[in-house]
Amino acid sequence: MSSDPNCVFCKIIEGKIPSRKVYEDDDLFGFHDIAPWAPVHFMLVPKKHIASMAQLTPEDSALMGKIMTLAPKLALEEGCRPYPDGGFRVVVNTGAEGGQEVHHLHVHVMGGPRPWLRG
Repeated sequence: MSSDPNCVFCKIIEGKIPSRKVYEDDDLFGFHDIAPWAPVHFMLVPKKHIASMAQLTPEDSALMGKIMTLAPKLALEEGCRPYPDGGFRVVVNTGAEGGQEVHHLHVHVMGGPRPWLRG
């Protein structure tokens, strides 16, 4: 699996930087955001270093499908109320103009009672 020695998320995945883990399997790592915008705010990242959504290839389809089907399950486990009265938001920032700050693909999952700090 590819890794970038200068990437903060690669270092979190490798255990070199501590995090509050939400989920881990062979392909994905999930952890709480250090600056949450909402009562529930965690990220799902591929263990394979992919700089952004713009670098995805057809070979990454199963990985992204896994992230999108895992997000609702983890959102409920982390405290989001069920649909339709509850819910959550899924956000993928891509590139500078898309607000991406860490150049390792990551999917934000945010939810919980409003108002939120941001978003």
